[in-house]
Order: sequence, then C-alpha cells, then structure tokens
Amino acid sequence: MKQSGNILFSGVGGQGILLASELTAYAQLEAGFDVKKSEVHGMAQRGGSVVAHLKYGERVYSPLIEPGTADIQVAFEELEAARYLPYLHKDSAVVVNTQKILPPAVATGKATYPENILDELRNRGINVVALDAFAVAREIGELRTANVVMVGAMSNFLSVNSQVFLDVIDKRVKKQFCEVNKKAFIAGRDLVYS
Repeated sequence: MKQSGNILFSGVGGQGILLASELTAYAQLEAGFDVKKSEVHGMAQRGGSVVAHLKYGERVYSPLIEPGTADIQVAFEELEAARYLPYLHKDSAVVVNTQKILPPAVATGKATYPENILDELRNRGINVVALDAFAVAREIGELRTANVVMVGAMSNFLSVNSQVFLDVIDKRVKKQFCEVNKKAFIAGRDLVYS
C-alpha cells in the first residue's frame, strides 16, 4: 500500500460524495499524511455530476489530480466511473457502486445508458471492485449510509488502519448517525475481501 496517492470521488448530487471525501481526508490527516482536497459541485442540487479530488502524502502542494494519475476512483454510480476514465492509469483501482442513476437525456429517451461499463474498465486492465452499496445500506437500515459503505470498501486500498476511520466518523458525523455509519463502514470494508 502506497504512502502517497490520488483518490478521485465521483457521482451525482445527493449521493454523499462530499462527506465521503471529507471522512477520507480526515482519516489520512489522523494517520499523519499531508492532505489536500478539492471538490466541484456543479449542478449537484439537480442531480448533476459531483467530483472531489484528494491527494495525500508526506507533502502535498495541490489538490488537483492530473489525468492519468488517479490511483483510486470511488465511483458512486456506474456512468460516473466511465466519465472520469481519463484520470485512471493501468494500475488504478475503481470501487464502483453498481447503482444506476439515469441522466436526464436517458430518462427522457433521448439517449441510452451505456452497456457493459464495468467490463470496459476491466478490459483496460483496471482493478474494478463492484458493489451494491445501496443494498448494503438498506440491510443496515439507513439508505443514506451508502456513501460510507463506499468509503469502507475503498479503505482496503489505503495504509490507514480501519480504527482511524471509525474514530473520524465519531468526530465528524452527527452523534445520532455515528453508529449506523460505523456499521456501514465495516460492512463496506468487509465486502472487498470477503
């Protein structure tokens, strides 16, 4: 596991991408890394694309990830995994939620949702970890924790101890949601290598 790296979070508005990137950033800080993070909300309130860049290491000078340098992508929706393909390289890992959220053009019949997105990523030699974070969150009893399920799955690719993430959840999430989010994190973490 690398002592520095670039993590790209992508999805659509309302999926909790900003909280996911925040929890990851604070966990990396607690583990002693320098961290820089940037986010683009765009038309997030209308279901538009949301992306967050996170870089960590001994010393980080800019939060922006250059194309071809993302070590990990956390894609909260399949099409968003494909949208940021230019940021990946042959050794990248993509943790992708298999949930499909239809863009307006697809929902109105003006376009079609691409088939076999995950196969296309795999055919390029990218390590794809696909999971249904929404179903896991449903099992836990709180649908809004799908983002933390994704963080748990992604955490397997980092050198930060899982307890650090759990401590960050205690500090950064509203108290009434701490326990369910910790369950979501553990469930996501267990999905990758179970």
